[in-house]
Amino acid sequence: MQEIRDIERRALRIRLLLMDCDGVLTDGRITLVGDGDEEKSFHTRDGHGLVLLHRAGLRSGIISGRTSTLVERRARELGMNYVKQGTWDKIKEFEEVLREAGVEDEEVAFIGDDVTDIPLMQRSELSIAVADAVEETRRAAHYVTQLPGGFGAVREVCELILKAQGHWDDLMRRYIK
Repeated sequence: MQEIRDIERRALRIRLLLMDCDGVLTDGRITLVGDGDEEKSFHTRDGHGLVLLHRAGLRSGIISGRTSTLVERRARELGMNYVKQGTWDKIKEFEEVLREAGVEDEEVAFIGDDVTDIPLMQRSELSIAVADAVEETRRAAHYVTQLPGGFGAVREVCELILKAQGHWDDLMRRYIK
C-alpha cells in the first residue's frame, strides 16, 4: 500500500470508478433462490457515495463475472453508467468500458476483492482492495479500505476521490449548513 499523498495524487486524475460487485458492493455472500435468481444485500451508504460521485460529474460501473438481475437493478437505481456481467474476460470488458467512456487507464479507479480483479487493478491509475479482500488482491492495491466489502468500502472510496478532487465540501453544503 502506498502513502496517502500518492493515493491523493492518483485520486485527482479519476473520472471513472469501476468495481467488481460480489465482495465489493455486497459482502460476497450469494443466496440462491428457487426461481434461478439470487439474493444480495447492498449497503445504503455505498449507494449514497456513488450518488455523490455522480453529482460531482464522475461516472461509475460494475464489471462482474456473475450475472444477476439484482445487480442490474441496483446499478440502474444508483445511476451507474456501465454494467458488464457474466464475463470470463474482465480485461476485454474493462477495455470496452474505457472506450465507451472515452477515458484512459490513468483516469480509472478500480475496486476489487479477489484475484480475478488484479489484472484490472494493475491497469488502473488507482487500484483499491476492500479490507476483507484476499491477501494477493490487497498486495496489488494502491489503497486498502478500512471497511469491508458490502459494508461501506465503496462509500469510503467515493469520499477519498471526492475529497482529493475538492468536491466534498460543496457536496456537503446540501446537508450541512
